Amino acid sequence: MADKGNLEAVKNETVDLESIPVEEVFEQLKCTKQGLTSEEGQQRLQIFGPNKLEEKKESALLKFLGFMWNPLSWVMEIAAIMAIALANGDGRPPDWQDFVGIVVLLFVNSTISFIEENNAGSAAAALMAGLAPKTKVLRDTKWSEQDAAILVPGDVISIKLGDIVPADARLLDGDPLKIDQSALTGESLPVTKNPGDEVFSGSTCKQGEIEAVVIATGVHTFFGKAAHLVDSTNNVGHFQMVLTAIGNFCIVSIAIGIIAEIIVMYPIQHRKYRDGIDNLLVLLIGGIPIAMPTVLSVTMAIGSHKLSEQGAITKRMTAIEEMAGMDVLCSDKTGTLTLNKLTVDKNLVEVFAKDMDKDTVLLYGARASRVENQDAIDACIVGMLSDPKEARAGINEIHFLPFNPVEKRTAITFTDSSGNWHRISKGAPEQIIEICNLKEDVSKRAHSIIDKFAERGLRSLAVAQQTVPEKTKESPGGPWEFVGLLPLFDPPRHDSAETIRRALHLGVNVKMITGDQLAIGKETGRRLGMGTNMYPSSSLLGQHKDEAIAHLPVEELIETADGFAGVFPEHKYEIVKKLQERKHICGMTGDGVNDAPALKKADIVSITIRIVLGFMLIALIWKFDFSPFMVLIIAILNDGTIMTISKDKVKPSPLPDSWKLKEIFATGVVLGTYLAVMTVIFFYAAHDTDFFSDHFNVKSIRDHDHELISAVYLQVSIVSQALIFVTRSRSWSFLERPGFLLMGAFVIAQLIATFIAVYADWDFANVHGIGWGWAGVIWLYSIIFYIPLDVFKFLIRYAISGKGWNNLINSRTAFTNKKDYGRGEREAQWALAQRTLHGLQPPATSELFADKTNYRELSEIAEQAKRRAEVARLRELHTLKGHVESVVKLKGLDMEGLQQHYTV
Repeated sequence: MADKGNLEAVKNETVDLESIPVEEVFEQLKCTKQGLTSEEGQQRLQIFGPNKLEEKKESALLKFLGFMWNPLSWVMEIAAIMAIALANGDGRPPDWQDFVGIVVLLFVNSTISFIEENNAGSAAAALMAGLAPKTKVLRDTKWSEQDAAILVPGDVISIKLGDIVPADARLLDGDPLKIDQSALTGESLPVTKNPGDEVFSGSTCKQGEIEAVVIATGVHTFFGKAAHLVDSTNNVGHFQMVLTAIGNFCIVSIAIGIIAEIIVMYPIQHRKYRDGIDNLLVLLIGGIPIAMPTVLSVTMAIGSHKLSEQGAITKRMTAIEEMAGMDVLCSDKTGTLTLNKLTVDKNLVEVFAKDMDKDTVLLYGARASRVENQDAIDACIVGMLSDPKEARAGINEIHFLPFNPVEKRTAITFTDSSGNWHRISKGAPEQIIEICNLKEDVSKRAHSIIDKFAERGLRSLAVAQQTVPEKTKESPGGPWEFVGLLPLFDPPRHDSAETIRRALHLGVNVKMITGDQLAIGKETGRRLGMGTNMYPSSSLLGQHKDEAIAHLPVEELIETADGFAGVFPEHKYEIVKKLQERKHICGMTGDGVNDAPALKKADIVSITIRIVLGFMLIALIWKFDFSPFMVLIIAILNDGTIMTISKDKVKPSPLPDSWKLKEIFATGVVLGTYLAVMTVIFFYAAHDTDFFSDHFNVKSIRDHDHELISAVYLQVSIVSQALIFVTRSRSWSFLERPGFLLMGAFVIAQLIATFIAVYADWDFANVHGIGWGWAGVIWLYSIIFYIPLDVFKFLIRYAISGKGWNNLINSRTAFTNKKDYGRGEREAQWALAQRTLHGLQPPATSELFADKTNYRELSEIAEQAKRRAEVARLRELHTLKGHVESVVKLKGLDMEGLQQHYTV
């Protein structure tokens, strides 16, 4: 049996299994090359845990109760306790109606949130289960395919072509492997791993087959530690912080109102105890946006479910909303911006041999490549032929010399159709140049081209040929002839350049974070039009900075750079951390920003201010006692309507849609105060004057408090819900058609409210019906005073950002102030392209981006990145391809129809 104490030392990583000889690895792990038994595997599983990243599982009951454990719910729970425990006396029973209503409201909200979030979690879990990796493991001296989760240190596994390495392991005896570590390091070319070397979990085998002994699993792997590094960050995201701020604002507002009422009602006005409690309940029930957490949960759950239908896994639902506000995207290069598949830039192929063209050089390179069990370079060169069979067409292969680290080249010996023997070799340029004994001038030319390729981040591959007059595979053959040089690169995805251009246009600054060399990163950035302002990872530590950036602090360097090369996971973590410290919402290697409908933030604050201020003034100035039950009905109907916001569809913002607390609170306070004043004016006109009865021929309700409660209830209910239509749009609310579900919920809720006001005769709630005449008057009053809400909205935005009037004038779009969706800017870019093409003096950069003042919401770094990307793109205009692309994109022509006429 294995020494448990020794295995604990392995678990605690006090034993260096990565560098000690393999024989000692077996000693430390108390195992052999015959693997473990099933019993030993189970015992070690108890010590090391399953080979997967830890997932915290939450009790369903605690998760459900968690929806009732937040500051907003606490206020409602206090209101419920007040209704049953404190609301008694004066010969009246406890307020059972309000107590039951509040409890039901809490349970309904929690149930909806729980169900929606659970459904979203189940969809993600199903996707995760379908992705569970398998591995071939030696247990009980038999090979079998098992879930990778059962692996433990000491297991012997088999790794072959195409396998994803399931755990950190040391290779045993066998031929070298080619391992793709791009998922871990960003290095696009596979690396060679020899027996005894370590392979990392998450990397992919590209060539070869070998056995290995597992040395680390789960969170102890290289990949697991990187994931833990991200997990260890503060999970209180931007979204939760904003919600907390809004919730705290509402609670503080209510607290101020309650303190003011208590001070005035009891010591000064000497009001009855029960009447005072009822007025306090009005503020508690009406001022809390109890539906807010539920609406957000439902909204995020819907977004998560839609993403799962597209095959995307959402680990944290609030990430959906946070991505909508993301203004910096740090993207990996290999496999994300590029195809992670080497190719040859045919336009740059250099021919040295006489009577040959570029196609012949490619053909010779393909002949010196494997056609089966290929490595990345062989596959790339053979793939450049119109038909892979051409690589062996018309020849008879005699011998193939595979690539090895010593000679750094491959070679094929073959006979042609005439029976003549030939040999072609391809490999590292230095090796090929050496065997060809090039003349000095030719050697200088070759090295010059290689250096030029290297400056652009292109890898060079040389090709040479010779005749074999001895007609044996062992013979050295005749003199080698240098055929040509092939430039290799990892090409961008076909849609990457357009995606980056759109991201920059939307205010999202894209930064390339790659493990590849700096020159390769710059070349990829140039081809993608995202700028070449990139630095090595050492500059993050304050080392090897250019003179131009030596004075910049690291934080500013990260903010202004287009990318970093040669980075490792800890560097990525540092980059993201620094960006977050500078108040950026930062994404890491995503497939795109998902548009998710958000709660109309200012609506929450407005309702709180309106209820607290309006009813406090009525209670204190007129000593009028409003029914808390009627406020509860308003809350319930509001709840139902606000729920539908989660499925409402508004025009998506063309800019990062972040929660601007200054704008939220300013809008909420102004609109809420306006609505409160309108309610107070209505109450004054109905309570102290005969204005409505004189002008609209309705009966006076001056001395009828129960009917006055019904009238105020209807007026508050209508405008409170109508406010949703103002806050959901950035233009005139009546020009933005809401979703059918939201509109239907509003109509149904207000029909119910109107019928209650017209017909209800509830003594327990102190209300009596007011008839259809008064209902019509209240609706007219509400519509008239609804119209200025849009004007107030524009005034607030103008005061805060200086651009509110653009939305007022440009009413065609809700969330953009660019006329004709940026047509003017496209025309300016087109004019610049024409000037550049004809050698004319280009306008100043400030003129090109003259409309940037219309983009106050774009961050400064996004503007800078946009300019650098424009410079990178304009460099391509000197080529025919670049000019064609420019014309096509800026004139809006059919790109697909033109692409077939030139090679990218």
